[in-house]
Amino acid sequence: MTTNLKRNISSLCYDFINLFYPNICQACGNVLYKNETAICSKCLHQIPKTDFHLQKNNPVSVLFWGRVKIEYATSYFTFAKGSKFQKLIHKLKYYSGTDIGIELGKLLAYTIKTSDFYTDIDLIIPVPLHPKKRKIRGYNQAEVIVDGMKEILEIESDYINLYRSVHTQSQTRKSKLERWENVDQIFKLHNPEQLIDKHVLLVDDVVTTGSTLEACAQAILDVEGSKVSIATLAYA
Repeated sequence: MTTNLKRNISSLCYDFINLFYPNICQACGNVLYKNETAICSKCLHQIPKTDFHLQKNNPVSVLFWGRVKIEYATSYFTFAKGSKFQKLIHKLKYYSGTDIGIELGKLLAYTIKTSDFYTDIDLIIPVPLHPKKRKIRGYNQAEVIVDGMKEILEIESDYINLYRSVHTQSQTRKSKLERWENVDQIFKLHNPEQLIDKHVLLVDDVVTTGSTLEACAQAILDVEGSKVSIATLAYA
């Protein structure tokens, strides 16, 4: 069987299956074309991008001023309540939308790759979930984002070293002070020596007050010679 024939059969099978079980855009609900994954091209174009990767002093980096030393910080897009892009984060976080996380992770990685500020990253670390929460959810959405980023950046990642030592309540409805108290000193490292003189890129889905990322960064910065930068999909 020739390569072209195999390709044609595969295409026909895809069209037949898609007729009854169409792949739809997770943002708008329209049917996806063959070259689209999770999010249609129109919605990708409409995502309210921040371009923070081009600005050293941007609203995300300012969040951490006077709190913890962050080299650089960025978010791919602006998070607005009620928007169709809020749906993407919600599905990624609570409804097994791993394909969303991978696709958006790639886009976040592309912005980082074109930035002048993230050229010496040694390691990517996702914000960890407590094992209890991970077991309930079945996955860590921050790890999924990193899975997408790795395909573009080709930088080593570590999903194990940084861990959450206490199972805390959700941050969603807490004030800024309550968020900070909820995560203060709960992140630790299994093997701190592995991060000596490393520049770590911390990754999460959304940054709001920055309390969780601050606590993670502080655990890493206690290691000699370490540096931390931050990247998230969305800025609220």
